[in-house]
Amino acid sequence: MKQVFGVGIILILVGCQDMPLENEAADTVIKSPTNDNLRLVGGYRSTDDDCQLTGETSFTVNFLDDAADLVSCPTGSDAAESLVDTYAAREVAQTGGYTVYSIPRR
Repeated sequence: MKQVFGVGIILILVGCQDMPLENEAADTVIKSPTNDNLRLVGGYRSTDDDCQLTGETSFTVNFLDDAADLVSCPTGSDAAESLVDTYAAREVAQTGGYTVYSIPRR
């Protein structure tokens, strides 16, 4: 009887390990492009900025400039609008729900 009880406890504990905590999913925010064309490095104006500094890929290589930052924002977002209003951002491409901008470095 002790063996059956012990096996039951082990199975319950193993099953609980795979269950996510309720708050864990709510606290996790993952930003990722909708396709492989963009390599989003991090927020441009702050760590939680929807406009992301964009790294080199086969899609972005022709837009990179050593005197400018390449930044991608969700197309039509408030973040994109404020980026254009605040900086001399020039649209260079659109892909997978993102608009890509070139912003001259100051």
